[in-house]
Amino acid sequence: MMLKDKIAVVTGVSKGIGLETAKALLASGVKVSGWSRSKPDLTHENFIFVETNVADPASISLAYDKTVAHFGDAVQVLINNAGLGFFGPMEETSNEEWQMMFETNVHAIFYCSKLFIPKMKELDEGHIINIGSIAGLNPVKNMVGYAATKHAVTGISHSMYQELRDFGIKVTCIYPGSVKTNFFDKIDAVNAHDDMMRPEDIAKTVVDCLDTHANYLPVDIEVRPLRPKG
Repeated sequence: MMLKDKIAVVTGVSKGIGLETAKALLASGVKVSGWSRSKPDLTHENFIFVETNVADPASISLAYDKTVAHFGDAVQVLINNAGLGFFGPMEETSNEEWQMMFETNVHAIFYCSKLFIPKMKELDEGHIINIGSIAGLNPVKNMVGYAATKHAVTGISHSMYQELRDFGIKVTCIYPGSVKTNFFDKIDAVNAHDDMMRPEDIAKTVVDCLDTHANYLPVDIEVRPLRPKG
């Protein structure tokens, strides 16, 4: 896809991978609508921030309307990045935490994607990238809810690409290992450190994935830190 002047939506844009992805897309000439609950520290003539709770279908619909009103409806790139996780034994995971993880990590992909797919089909071009996790491929001790949601992201992504490829729409799932972001702020057992991957490297992977020949479909991309423990 030729990226210049394309329109993209990035969820979870306030920090970390989402923020760096928005910056990388803007540097590639893409117009970006960033969706999250908190406003990022980002100002650019081709960027708009739309306050959004991706766990709420009504909030997503409103964000969609605001994006289309600003940029038009020819959105050809959707980065489903918003996500969260809680650490602890299964019996200590609250029902509210479990539901929050599924609403944010799983349901939001469905809510967001279904809004953009019809126009992508009409355009005969589009690319949806779902930010999964290594936890979506391998079990993770004391993160049963997070692992469950990321396994769901894997299944959703694989079904989506099979369903949409004949309409010129690519679907890719990226599976990062540990990334130095705020994700670990609320996880006492793990501290973010410099031997983790950088969010800007994941962002570069996203851009490189988008910047591919029309008949080239990257389905799964697994990335890990080279020396995760230093």
